[in-house]
Amino acid sequence: MTHSQLLHEPSPEAQQHPHWELVERVAASQGFRSSPRLRDFLYYVCDCALRNAPEEATEQQIGMHVFRRLAGYNSSEDSIVRTQARGLRQKLTEYFNEEGAHEETIIEMPKGHYLLVFRPRVPVAEPDRFSDGALSGGNIPASPAARLQIDLPHPLRRWRLYLLLLLGGVVAALAAWEIGVSISRRKPIERFWAPFVADNNSLLIYSNALFVGDSTNGLRYAPVTVPSPLGSGNYVDTYTGIGELTSVYDLTRLFDQHHATFTLKRSLLVTWDEAKLNNLIFIGSIAENSSLRVLPNAMDFSLTAGSGFAGIVNHHPRPGEQALYSRPEHPLTKDYAILALLPGLQSGRKMLIFSGLTTMGTQAAVEFTCRRDTLQELLKIVTGPKGELLPFEAVLETSIGGDVPLQTRIVAIHLR
Repeated sequence: MTHSQLLHEPSPEAQQHPHWELVERVAASQGFRSSPRLRDFLYYVCDCALRNAPEEATEQQIGMHVFRRLAGYNSSEDSIVRTQARGLRQKLTEYFNEEGAHEETIIEMPKGHYLLVFRPRVPVAEPDRFSDGALSGGNIPASPAARLQIDLPHPLRRWRLYLLLLLGGVVAALAAWEIGVSISRRKPIERFWAPFVADNNSLLIYSNALFVGDSTNGLRYAPVTVPSPLGSGNYVDTYTGIGELTSVYDLTRLFDQHHATFTLKRSLLVTWDEAKLNNLIFIGSIAENSSLRVLPNAMDFSLTAGSGFAGIVNHHPRPGEQALYSRPEHPLTKDYAILALLPGLQSGRKMLIFSGLTTMGTQAAVEFTCRRDTLQELLKIVTGPKGELLPFEAVLETSIGGDVPLQTRIVAIHLR
């Protein structure tokens, strides 16, 4: 198949990359010659990878450019990309194990995302020349050291065994120490976000408040007591804040950088059967993210609002902490947010909460966990003796300028 016959023409930038010749060899292999659609898939995602364009290697974009799906199609109902991705992974594995066994570079599509990676082939270690088989009559002669061990008098062999056991214990202790050091030296962002990017079981829930009215005559929050309002009357559930939008963008970039994905849902559409199976990330205040109202965890900090004020209540103030952190209304020069890392709804799962008094406070909380310098400050407090992250709740204060969060700091934090 020539490039002109492809559904998506590879970019000149990708075709000039040194790895493109490898892509062409893989595409011309027997396995891909018999699967034209998988070859299209290969070309497209290789193009994205070599141009460093992970945002174009999403399920939606692949469905549109490779499988001719309409823009905005429902990928949760149409699994064509996920199904074909399994086939592509299998074809790549077969090529590099058989026809391309000589290739020095391997192309892989790690599970959980669709952006291909190019990595050097790791050479297979040769068998030990001085294995037990060689010493017991194989073709390879025993080494002088091995013969010496056989010829040693019995007491010397015993002491040599004790010495080897002692050295083995030292090596094991050093290895355990090295693991602990490697955990503590991991980059702050990787340490904090590891539970959420380790697999594809993270559910990101963003706020979409329920309003009544319309954009022409004005919108206002719907009463909390409204029963099952979706799809009825003048209720509107299609708005979210600028800060929430920016937060989703920041987290999408973070997950892409770690070759991980998450499921994105509006808070009003979340089912708790689904939530129990996932790590959860909540973005937005409790007034606009209704899912937060039914969390089973008793929180040390909670949002409150009244006539002309909004704040965060500290239910168990500690020395130096305030009982209430409230923002100034006019002008809005300061905002507060709750940042919490808590156990999930099932064992082994985690839950992150980014809940600002305003949309800007929410944005500041997410940005706080996406920056190396601010995360370092947080990790010093919430890291346990074995390098693990301890559950915590924190109140963040951010200064506002030009309707944009500027500087954010921790003003209260409780370990759980």
